[in-house]
Amino acid sequence: MNIVHAASELFPFMKTGGLADAVGGLARALAQAGHDVAVFVPGYRAALEHHEADGAESIHRLQIELGGQFLQADLLRLRLSPRLTIYFVARDEYFDRRGAYGTSDRDYDDNAERFIFFSKAVAEAMRLIDLKADVLHTHDWQTALLPLHLRLLERRHNTTLAVQTVFTVHNLAFQGTFPMGVFGLTNLPEEFRSVDGLEFFGQVNLLKAGLLFADRVTTVSPTYAKEIQTPEFGCGLEGVVGTRSGDLVGLLNGIDNAVWNPETDLLLPARYSVDDLSGKAKCRRVLLKKCGFDQESTAPIYGMICRLTEQKGLDLLLGASRFFEKEDCRLVVVGMGQNHYEEALQELARANPKRIALARVLDEPMTHLVESGADFFLMPSVFEPCGLNQMYSQRYGTVPLCSRVGGLLDTVIDLEDRPDCGTGLLFTPSAQGLGWALERSQVLFRDKPRMEEAIRRGMRRDFSWAAAAQQYERLYREAR
Repeated sequence: MNIVHAASELFPFMKTGGLADAVGGLARALAQAGHDVAVFVPGYRAALEHHEADGAESIHRLQIELGGQFLQADLLRLRLSPRLTIYFVARDEYFDRRGAYGTSDRDYDDNAERFIFFSKAVAEAMRLIDLKADVLHTHDWQTALLPLHLRLLERRHNTTLAVQTVFTVHNLAFQGTFPMGVFGLTNLPEEFRSVDGLEFFGQVNLLKAGLLFADRVTTVSPTYAKEIQTPEFGCGLEGVVGTRSGDLVGLLNGIDNAVWNPETDLLLPARYSVDDLSGKAKCRRVLLKKCGFDQESTAPIYGMICRLTEQKGLDLLLGASRFFEKEDCRLVVVGMGQNHYEEALQELARANPKRIALARVLDEPMTHLVESGADFFLMPSVFEPCGLNQMYSQRYGTVPLCSRVGGLLDTVIDLEDRPDCGTGLLFTPSAQGLGWALERSQVLFRDKPRMEEAIRRGMRRDFSWAAAAQQYERLYREAR
């Protein structure tokens, strides 16, 4: 099949979270399975610096209508393999920035304009370079307009650019909601300025376009596909999602075994495998030293890597601070986010320098070190569409402690419910639930044979994109 993806992030060119890993992993897996895959991504500063080293070429100048004016963009092509090609849409005014969506303090004011432009540019680029797709697959609100723009462009030019379109919701909480004045930038017919189109409580909701106008809708775990049809998790769009229930499917993300493999990971101070865990002990000592802890400590290490936001359960973590202060354990948190969470964790670390550490970084080496060196990985998320770190953790022999939500419920086998095959501890996302899980983890840690069995079971599980991509292949064939 000829498969085209469009996304606002793509590892290793731009990454702010799991979206970049998911799109990159899926694209590579599909190409390795023999499909011809193209991925469109904005020409961010970091992406273009990366492409210059890899030898991308400028192949076209695009003219894009945005509201009442025509704007130019350069289309650059980078061939990563015979079956995988990356296209960058470069317009410095919109994308020559360090961040994808904003600074640590706020979103960019022109995000609606930037990503409406990007979606329209992808459709026009496909037409100009005659890129015909069996499937066009778009991701999240930043490219949610693309299925609709593509169909209108096809009608205008009497052509077919994609046989079917697929739209994936990676996180329904981020919807691309803007003032109604933004609608004029889309150049869409007035019929779409309505409740049956992009209108949402007097504003424009870009994600709604993907939900309504793509041929198939997916999200990133079976449980999350059910959750977003309920008021508790639907973020106000549960009614819209419900209208597509017959076309909605939840497919789990995978992980890239070329990047996340403790046997070959060059970012680790030592490699290890399910049959020889000695290298994990060295990773543990290096992590303790990195955080300023006693390297000879035998107390359990709890790791957490995430954006510091309410969704990730930071209120629950801070509510459990007495556990980390009084119990013989260590806590390492890696991430950046909302100021009040950063400040609260910094204060907690300053008050407990021998027990608690905060690394305010978006750093791949530190991420890999925590996944390998920690004993337990914390994910007390209020909601979690899929999650990747719980899969990385199992792959690296780090037992996950996760909320019973979304993809966490789909990927972690609870040791209490199924002691013969469990790989982690699941809990209700509440202060009481997290407290129970932390207490149970202490009991598990002291039971060395049971702890080691859980570690080895987790390491043997197959979360690879090669397996996950097969589900997408089936979906694409059904869509066709």
